Amino acid sequence: MIIAMFLAHLVGDYILQWDELALWKSREYKGVFVHSLIVSLITLLFALPFDTGFLPWVLFICVTHLLVDAAQLPLNRRLAGVQNGYLNLGRFLLDQLIHFTVIIVALIGGGYLNWGAATSTVLETFAANRMLTYLLAYAFISMPTWILVEFLVYGLINGSAPDFSLATNKYVGILERWLITTFVVLGQFLLVPLVAAPRLFFERSDIQGRRRMTIYVAELLASIAVATLIGVALRNL
Repeated sequence: MIIAMFLAHLVGDYILQWDELALWKSREYKGVFVHSLIVSLITLLFALPFDTGFLPWVLFICVTHLLVDAAQLPLNRRLAGVQNGYLNLGRFLLDQLIHFTVIIVALIGGGYLNWGAATSTVLETFAANRMLTYLLAYAFISMPTWILVEFLVYGLINGSAPDFSLATNKYVGILERWLITTFVVLGQFLLVPLVAAPRLFFERSDIQGRRRMTIYVAELLASIAVATLIGVALRNL
């Protein structure tokens, strides 16, 4: 159940939140409702195979997700047009911290976690359920890692919110991270640079200006670093 709930969050809040829905959610309550409905359905589907008695806590997760996202809409309208990278990065990290805290509270309430030993229990669960852990890891290095890297790089280097319209290579980046993680898990560390080098070579003509080059290289290095760290973690399970 522990892995299932974290995986449900990654799928519902990232993988099944396409660009148009994310934009709609940031502007209208209808968009927030549709997004929350998707998160709710995914959370329910992921919980049912493990424990039907967990359904009250599934409802808690879903309702809280709706309230957290809806509460941000007035702030989105007030801050529309404000280009502050640190503010946007902070809001993104706080939003995710709240969602993950809610999931942890639900798991504690459902008897799957003990607050005093939460970290050790999660690690033991990862080690005991390798297939689900691999699925969680590969889900994380897909869309969630891309969004995390965008917020970090744009916030810390460019001092602005991410410009997702410029990210034409996000699916290439996902495939790249999957390959890097797989090679690291298999112990083929020398193949990691060979995965990243072709994209840097073929896309060099699309990078114009020193600032854009800095952002591009930072995104590439951060992406490789995350994929490598996840691979090392999986290899040491």
